[in-house]
Amino acid sequence: MTWDPDQYRRFQRQRQRPAEDLLAAVQGALAGRAPRRIVDLGCGGGFLAIRLAESWPGAAVTGIDRSPAMLAGARASAARVDWQEAEIGDWRPDQPPDVIVSNAALHWVGEHQALFPRLLAALAPGGVLAVQMPRNFSAPSHVLLAETIREGAWAARLADRLGPAPVHPPEAYADWLADAGVDLELWETVYLHRLTGDDPVLEWTRGAALVPVLERLAPAEAEAFQAAYAARLRLAYPRRPDGTTLFPFRRLFIVART
Repeated sequence: MTWDPDQYRRFQRQRQRPAEDLLAAVQGALAGRAPRRIVDLGCGGGFLAIRLAESWPGAAVTGIDRSPAMLAGARASAARVDWQEAEIGDWRPDQPPDVIVSNAALHWVGEHQALFPRLLAALAPGGVLAVQMPRNFSAPSHVLLAETIREGAWAARLADRLGPAPVHPPEAYADWLADAGVDLELWETVYLHRLTGDDPVLEWTRGAALVPVLERLAPAEAEAFQAAYAARLRLAYPRRPDGTTLFPFRRLFIVART
C-alpha cells in the first residue's frame, strides 16, 4: 500500500491522542523500571517511537514500518531512533526487547490468534506488550465503504477488500493469552472526534482505510468512488450547526506484562 504522510497528518492531533494513551499505559506497566530495548511495530511517521525515546533516553528504540514514505518523515524528525523498513507481520527480534508497542497497525496483520502469543514470547523476561488497534469496523464509515465497493462498477476488482473485521472482540484476545501467564489488561475507548472542513470523515479515511481501495483504481474511477462514498458519509455524519462533524471512533487497548 502507498501511504501519504501528509494526508495521514491532516488529523494529527486526533490520531496522536490514542498514541499518548498507549504511552501512558506502557509507563504504568513498567512501574518505574527503565527498559533497555523498545520496538515500535508499525511506527508510521514516528510520533510514538520518538515519544518513547524521549521518555526513556537510555533505551535503544527501533521503529519498524513497511512504508518508505512514512519512514522518510520519521527519519527527518529524530536521529536517535533506529528506523527500519520491514513487514511488521514478519518481524522477529535479534535480541529480546523489553517493550513491544504497536499503535494502530496490527489490524493490517492477520492471524492474531498466533501473532499475539508470538509477540509475547519475543519479549525479554518482565517485558511489556502494549497494543492499540481500531475496532470501529461496524461503524457507518466502514459499513458505507463496503456498500460503495459492492454497488459500483469496481465491485469485482475490489472484492478482496471486503471481509470480516480484522480486530476481534476483547474476549478473544483474553482467551488467546490466557495460557501465557501474563498480567493482562484490556479496555476499549471511544474517542468522539470533532472534525472540521468539507467531507472530513472522507478525508480521515483517505489517510488509512481508503488507501488499499484507491490504489486499485484509475484516477477517474478513484474520483467517482470517493464522490459516491462521500455522499453516503454526509448522511451518516451530518455537519452540525457549529460547523463541526462528530466522528466516534472505537479503539481496543491490550497491555500484557510477562
